Amino acid sequence: MAAKKASTPWYRDGLAFSCTQCGACCTGAPGYVWVDPEEIEQLAAHRGEEISEFSRKFVRRVGDDLSLIEKPGGDCIFWDKEAGCTVYPARPRQCRTWPFWPENVETKAAWKRVCEICPGSGEGPVVYSIEYIQSALEQVIK
Repeated sequence: MAAKKASTPWYRDGLAFSCTQCGACCTGAPGYVWVDPEEIEQLAAHRGEEISEFSRKFVRRVGDDLSLIEKPGGDCIFWDKEAGCTVYPARPRQCRTWPFWPENVETKAAWKRVCEICPGSGEGPVVYSIEYIQSALEQVIK
């Protein structure tokens, strides 16, 4: 019996994305920005703070996991209307892999919804390959 051929994702030709740093993915309804100890260390170093000090000020426990705290209303604690992401070079994996999250690329319709809220999705000169997207997906899947 022949092995079943794996289906090729609908985004096999890649997807365009160019971050505009608009903050649409950093602001709005409350949620979680998951972080691990390595990311906490990188964020603390970027800010010039001790890990314990950074954690006390910016990290919360959610069950067995860790998340950055938020501003009232749900905006990321590191989002500034004037400056944008104040930790961009050290941003967590969850932020680095946006918009290539499982729920965003599951279907063409899901990607279309992302493109409606994120001005950089589906736009720009850079087309991310299927390999890049699948690597990003693997990074965000727990």
